[in-house]
Amino acid sequence: MQPHDTAPVPPPGCPAHGSGGRVPLYGPEFAADPRAYYDYLRHYGPAAPVELAPGVEATLVTDYAAALQLLHDSGTFRKDARRWRAFNEGKVGPDSPVAPLLAYRPNCMFADGADHLRLRQAVTDSMARVDTRRLSRSTEQISGYLVSQFGGRGSADLLGDYAKQLPLFVFNELFGCPAGIGDRVLFGISGMFDGVNADKATEVLFGAVGELVALKRSRPGDDVTSWLMRHEAGLTDEEMVHQLALLLGAGAEPLRNLIGNTLHRLLTHDRYAREGGLIDEALDDTLWENPPMSNYAPHYPATDLDFAGQHLQAGDLVLVSFAAANTGPALAESRQSGSNRAHLAWSAGPHACPSKEPARHITVTAIEHLFNQLPDIELAVPEDSLTWRPGPFNRALATLPARFTPVRPARPAGERTAQAATAASAEAGRRPERGLWSSFLTWLTR
Repeated sequence: MQPHDTAPVPPPGCPAHGSGGRVPLYGPEFAADPRAYYDYLRHYGPAAPVELAPGVEATLVTDYAAALQLLHDSGTFRKDARRWRAFNEGKVGPDSPVAPLLAYRPNCMFADGADHLRLRQAVTDSMARVDTRRLSRSTEQISGYLVSQFGGRGSADLLGDYAKQLPLFVFNELFGCPAGIGDRVLFGISGMFDGVNADKATEVLFGAVGELVALKRSRPGDDVTSWLMRHEAGLTDEEMVHQLALLLGAGAEPLRNLIGNTLHRLLTHDRYAREGGLIDEALDDTLWENPPMSNYAPHYPATDLDFAGQHLQAGDLVLVSFAAANTGPALAESRQSGSNRAHLAWSAGPHACPSKEPARHITVTAIEHLFNQLPDIELAVPEDSLTWRPGPFNRALATLPARFTPVRPARPAGERTAQAATAASAEAGRRPERGLWSSFLTWLTR
């Protein structure tokens, strides 16, 4: 389908100029101004033809109502990526830069029907057991540790030094990772998302999670891994490994971006400071206007059909643009009327995020604790000099430089968390290579 006659010209730098072809959702031009691309895409109708990487074609749903219809219609649209026709026909290879987030894995995100219900219920029930007070205590201790690493300098990259690391540390705590395993989990997830030796990083992550499953089979604890293992769904070791890898990977990157994007908003919009911080409001505004996962929720039509103004064949890749749906004209009135949680940043339907409440709690606690420790923190560079990481899925800054009055390194407050104590005891008699998680456990026990 070609753009309507009233369509404006594509955004500057867009290769769709004059070609009528697919609109690319990658490269520095898209990263710099995605809203201009979404405005252009809306003129195709509720959905538009896009390219996620060179040669990787998809249909992107940009309309809120159409997105809700797709996300709730699990009969027409399936999640099992083994249906992806372009991948099966060899048009997209496993070495494609977008393959790691789209290719099939045996976890609840890529499951349909009874398999999805069984795996998803186990994940949802296990995450629901996370105690809010314990989560606050863990997040505050980890925040204190991270700030102690850079607080004396008077400057930091709030992404690399804080937002990127904090979710991984919190998840290590929640999942009961001992020191050696936790170090490799941090290495694996960071490498996968940073694209630094991604194949090796993936191998390290799955190896570490496999060891964690074996450890918890013999020595269960009071942690998400053990709860998931004891669930009535009866997950096998292989299923355990893949659900945990999904929770660690799919949770860490969006949460990193949510913390970073909310910090960016607080540091670049004076009204939050004038009105007393309002971290919750800044978080909601970020979820509306700058969601950490901007375009995702891959689906595949079970049969050929017409949907949202596009003709789709069975197995075509269809994504939802949470960012475009949130900022489209259809939601403007709803948001102004006070419905501040109607956005799609957490997705919707049977595959909606199972951990949105813990994610909100971690984000608010992490930012509050950071501001309490560094009350005069401010952006260290002009806002227009900040750059956003390229890519079709995530919305994330490359760096977020900040400055503040240097502070003396904090000592750990109170007793160790129960998880850290469990992790330390599980490592008794072992001398793992000292990594980030090991360093935190050592700091916590000083």
